[in-house]
Amino acid sequence: MSFKPLLPGALSERGQPITLGVMGGGQLGRMFVQAAQAMGYTTAVLDPDPASPAGLISHHHVQTAYDDPAGLAELAHLCDAITTEFENVPAPALRQLAEQRPVAPSADCVAVAQDRLQEKAHFVQCAPISGVFPAPYAGIESADQMATVPENLLPGILKTARLGYDGKGQVRVKTRAELESAWTQLGGVACVLEKLMPLRSECSVLVARGADGQTVCFPVQANTHLDGILAITEVFDGAVAGELAQRAQASTVAVANHLNYVGVLCVEYFVVDNGQGGSDLIVNEMAPRPHNSGHYSQNACDISQFEAQVRALAGLPLHTPRQHSPSLMVNLLGDLWFAPNGVRAQASEHPVPPPWAEVLALPGTHLHLYGKTSARKGRKMGHLNITGETAAQVREAAAQALVLLGLPALN
Repeated sequence: MSFKPLLPGALSERGQPITLGVMGGGQLGRMFVQAAQAMGYTTAVLDPDPASPAGLISHHHVQTAYDDPAGLAELAHLCDAITTEFENVPAPALRQLAEQRPVAPSADCVAVAQDRLQEKAHFVQCAPISGVFPAPYAGIESADQMATVPENLLPGILKTARLGYDGKGQVRVKTRAELESAWTQLGGVACVLEKLMPLRSECSVLVARGADGQTVCFPVQANTHLDGILAITEVFDGAVAGELAQRAQASTVAVANHLNYVGVLCVEYFVVDNGQGGSDLIVNEMAPRPHNSGHYSQNACDISQFEAQVRALAGLPLHTPRQHSPSLMVNLLGDLWFAPNGVRAQASEHPVPPPWAEVLALPGTHLHLYGKTSARKGRKMGHLNITGETAAQVREAAAQALVLLGLPALN
């Protein structure tokens, strides 16, 4: 990727305004587009959905499949640099684009994140630098490999090597018989069996890395999941123990550097019982893009994860994000639209907007909806950021918001 910055408001060699492109038109693409436009860039989105949230607000919407040669050629013609909003964009498509334009992250980086076997191997390679290892695991790609899985990996979690997200493509297994049944249930595809660890909590780290190797970290995010989907992120002093937070940041930088990564990268971690009354850190997975757990940065930091993505793609200077307010983020799923006023006992068959007026009356609340045309149960519709002067104030406002929305209380 070129080190020559793509300056906002400048003209390209073609005499057109500098245009930044994104593969994918979902909410992450939408927020990238919003950040790029705020900085003065023209934007382009490639997404097959005519009503894609990012496509609806972008200057250009290339409405084709992600692997359509003509669509990719059009995106390359329109853009001066291109990124992606999700990890399952076909890596060959990114390679085709990279023949004509800077692409960040690269196809090779995205390919690693698309395959848990490659991802685990990469974490193992980085572990001597960071001291943070993945959980013990084994790859299963055949019946022969199934037969030789070590017993000490049970009980464990069997995960498909590809296309699993938000808890999908995962089955907990206790015995070898359950393992064999689960592998058949998952279609006999390539899988990873991870040893089930004594989980205490979960956290994640966002890093932004430029083509010049400059790397900056966001604060460590403490995450709570429900049914495999991120529900709450809390970011303030003490949300993650200091020593663990430092190790998580160092590990994330090592992962990014080892990949020669360019862009915004999120790495997720498990905090586990170390068997000696303390905690240890285990690296779980990575996302080659901004992440749900980083949404708090839009209102709590002087640079959001999306502005950092724009800066890294355009070759602009990166600076360490400064968090100016304790913050908590609530993930808003489509289920809320089917529980009027947060009362699940009155669940409706037709979507009804949640009680936003009451929620936004709470101090420090910031609503971000994604422009999706219809609510569905389980669909990510938006998020609520809450900021305040202290963590206690933030958690108090969050507790009230969760009651209004009919969501589980904070731990």
